[in-house]
Amino acid sequence: MFNKKGIQKIFAQIPATYELINTVLTLGMDSFWRRKASKLAAQYGGTRWLDVCSGTAQTAINLSRLAVRGTKIVALDFSLPMLCEGALKPQANRIYFCAADAARLPFFDNTFDLVTISFATRNINSSRDMLTKYFQEFRRILKPGGRFVNLETSQPKFFILRKLFHLYIRTIVMSVGSLFSGSRRAYSYLAYTIPRFFCADELSDIIYQSGFRSVNYSFLSFGITAIHTANK
Repeated sequence: MFNKKGIQKIFAQIPATYELINTVLTLGMDSFWRRKASKLAAQYGGTRWLDVCSGTAQTAINLSRLAVRGTKIVALDFSLPMLCEGALKPQANRIYFCAADAARLPFFDNTFDLVTISFATRNINSSRDMLTKYFQEFRRILKPGGRFVNLETSQPKFFILRKLFHLYIRTIVMSVGSLFSGSRRAYSYLAYTIPRFFCADELSDIIYQSGFRSVNYSFLSFGITAIHTANK
């Protein structure tokens, strides 16, 4: 339904309103979830960090606030308009920006101590096999012992809560997102992908199959989102 070029066009339409809509639709929880994942990621240390599918660099900026002096933080995305929006922020002055496809990262093997991705794993999930290939690419550029942190929407384990969550996505997210952004396609895409994404256990299995070890996850907000961590 949505190929890579189509997704790229979607994100080219919404940089100016992207963060505002996320704040409205999540009642401000989006920022909390990103800060939580960033604090968890930063505690593993190292001096070379990569935030893939970084969008407007929200997570990269959170990481920069937590990094020790001398840490190099790269924000990478295939959407130049989204990256430009992030680069304009005064808080982004410590971040290096890179326009590239996360499927073919322009870095040598064993380059980074940390790789993060926030609310973008659904965007690279055209199939289970393709998602595995993306994760393998993330693993490739991590140093031995390096850490991968994945923040993404999940599926609440309680049936009623899961159904209410999906109903909210289909109704409120689609209508409010379309109204604020002017892009019905962008929020139709969001409403389509969230209910169909993997549960936390399934995503853990995919991360394992990609070659990572010590895969763990924790739920946030009753399972609406989950943070997965893994080691190379």
